[in-house]
This record gives sequence, C-alpha cells and structure tokens, in this order.
Amino acid sequence: MTLQKHLATLIALMMPPNATIAKTTCCIIGGGPAGIMLGFLLARSGIEVAVLEKHNDFFRDFRGDTIHPSTLELMYELGLLDKLLAIRHSELRRASICVGDQIVTMADLSHLPTHAKFVALMPQWDFLNFLASEAYQFPSFKLRMGWEATGLMHHNGATTGVIANTPNGAVEIPATLTVGCDGRHPTSREAAHLPLIEEGVPIDVLWFRLSRSPDDPENGLGYVNYGHFLVLINRLDYFQIAFLIPKNGFEKMQQQGLESFQQSIAQVVPFLANRVAEIDSWDKVKLLTVQVNRLSQWSSPGLLCIGDAAHAMSPVGGIGINIALQDAVATANLLTEALQSNSLTPHHLQHVQQYRERAVHNTQRFQVFAHGVLNRVLNNPAPVKLPLSLRILTSIPGFKYLTARFIGMGLQPEHIKTRPA
Repeated sequence: MTLQKHLATLIALMMPPNATIAKTTCCIIGGGPAGIMLGFLLARSGIEVAVLEKHNDFFRDFRGDTIHPSTLELMYELGLLDKLLAIRHSELRRASICVGDQIVTMADLSHLPTHAKFVALMPQWDFLNFLASEAYQFPSFKLRMGWEATGLMHHNGATTGVIANTPNGAVEIPATLTVGCDGRHPTSREAAHLPLIEEGVPIDVLWFRLSRSPDDPENGLGYVNYGHFLVLINRLDYFQIAFLIPKNGFEKMQQQGLESFQQSIAQVVPFLANRVAEIDSWDKVKLLTVQVNRLSQWSSPGLLCIGDAAHAMSPVGGIGINIALQDAVATANLLTEALQSNSLTPHHLQHVQQYRERAVHNTQRFQVFAHGVLNRVLNNPAPVKLPLSLRILTSIPGFKYLTARFIGMGLQPEHIKTRPA
C-alpha cells in the first residue's frame, strides 16, 4: 500500500503542469467507501478505472466505523470476508439503548439471513486500506492519492473527464464516465450544477474519544438522560463517542466551559466519570455538522453521483457507509456491461437513480423522524424514564428482528452480479 502511494506521487511529480494523462474508462472522484468499492468492482471486471483521493491517506477519525451485515455479505460474495475479519475489530450482535437507568434491546441481529450476523466495528481507514489493497491486484485499477478534483471537463454539454490538482500542478483526466463519490461538499455535483433538496436537521454531533477498560459494559446504540444522547463505539482500546447537541449549539456549549461538558458526559454515562479529564482541550472535540439532503437528479451526460454526493445521510443508525456501498454495487451491476461495450448512454445513468432512489429516500424519511424524537430528548434536561410506549413496542414479537433487518441490511440490500474479467 505504501509503495503504491509512493509510486503515484513519483508519477505525479514527473508530470508537467496542465498535462493530460491517459484516457480512462471511468474516473471516480473520492476515495471513500463508495469510490473504492466501485473502483474495485469495475477493475475486477476489466474496466480501466482511476480513483482520485485528495488526501494522502485514509486516516480521518470522523468517518463511520460500522460495517453492517449487508456489507459483510458483499465481502463474503467476493470471497474476502474471512480476510477482512482477520483485521482487528469488535462485533455487535445486539443493539441496545440505556434510557435513564434501564437498558432495552432494540435489535437482535442473530436471525439475519447473512453469513455474518453482527455489525463489525472497525475504523474506516482499516476497511478502506483493505479494500484498496485488494483492488491493486487488478491491472486496470489506479488509485491516485493526493489528487484533488477541482473541476470537470466538458464537451457539447457532456462531462468528458476531470481536472485535478496533483503535487506537480493541474492535470486533465479524460474519461468516458465520471462518478462523483466525493462526500457532502462535492466538486462533482457543484461543477455540474445538479439540483439539491435539503431536509431540515435539528441536531449536530460532537466527536471525541475516551479510553476504554476491558470490563466496561457493552452497548450498541447509546445512553439517554438529562437532555443528552451519547453513542459509544467500541474501538477496543478506546471509545469513539458521538455526543448529540442541538443544531448550532456547539458555541454555547463552549461558553459554558469544558468542565461543564465533562460533567454532562459523566452524568449520562457514570462509568466514564473517572476518565472525562482526558478531554482537556476543545481541540480534542470535533464538530460534525449533520446534513440530510438528496439530489433530485443524480446524473447528467457523462456524470453520475452516488453515496453522500447524491444523498447525505444522518449518522442515525450508522448506516450511511452501507448505503454508499450499496449504491456502488448497484452502479457496477447496472453499468459494467455498457462500459465494457462502450455503449453507455444517459439512460443508463438515470437507471441507477431510478433503481436506488426509493430505498434511499425512505431511509432518509426514517432518519428525519428519528431527528424529531432526538430533538425532544435534547430539549428535556430532566431525568428520564423508559417510556411505556417503548416498553410495549420492544415487547412485540418480531420487533427486534425487524429493526435488526432495517439496521443490518437496509431497505434494499444489494448483491454482487458482476463477474471477474
């Protein structure tokens, strides 16, 4: 992996400014889950693909860590599951929530029709490094680390490639198809002026870590009390913690002081009280601005947006990475044959949206509903008790299995239909 990055940098340094590199069949903007997975699948089918990642590595601590059963099933179908699970990770088989002083199980993944009946908690950089290293076995796969897309090439109203900054200046990358997988502030959709629909979101998230002891209790969803909601992600040596706050509420929290913040954590999750002093600076707390939006049009001639570039998901349920991966698999399934035969049309790109849009939109509807519930929690600073409605709901036969299916597999799980070259 390191050698490949050094080679990519060396090639970039040898290029003159504003050079045009060899034409590729598909240029993917963004080396996140959707971009790397799509690049892997296309290259596996013998299609020339270049993935542009603006950073020099995948290490971003705010990326999602949950690899759900639907994604693990994709790894099984590719023959990579055992190899992936050899990477250090923890496993979540039940998702529970602690409301006040009572714990209730919300989802039981043990009955899912998958080979791995759990959520694997693994830092996303480990997952991306693994997938990229597997993709390098295909000669047609190129991963350009440190290459930042800055614009699109156009001809006769169609996107014909990507303009990117490299360590040695700008280059042009002609491509039959450009795919935007560049996250929540994408160059791809902005350069193409694709129309965006924003949903109102009443919450933001603070992201930080605290050390973890082997005897700490396990919890799959979070802790709710005193107007706060915390989610603890088990990274074995430490907890990665999401602390929900009202939208635009971070500045007010900072004004109240770091000690007040520490006390809030200890009040809601008492077993963390002896380590909240590890957060000794606001520099250790990152603000994640929550968005829920979607493009009304995912494509234009020569360009397709998928993943967060087409529809930013809320962190509710931790399902954004898996939705993005399902987009990538569906895109490969639907476009590989047309790319192989050089017969790609705008209709093919529109078909991706038509096929995936309903599942994505309905998932966002659930997240928007959940935001309303969470907003009421954040506006109630009193001690809370487990509501009667939740006790009744979780006692309904099959409830925990239905929620497990939604969280673990999504509304429209995808399967690998493309074949190796």
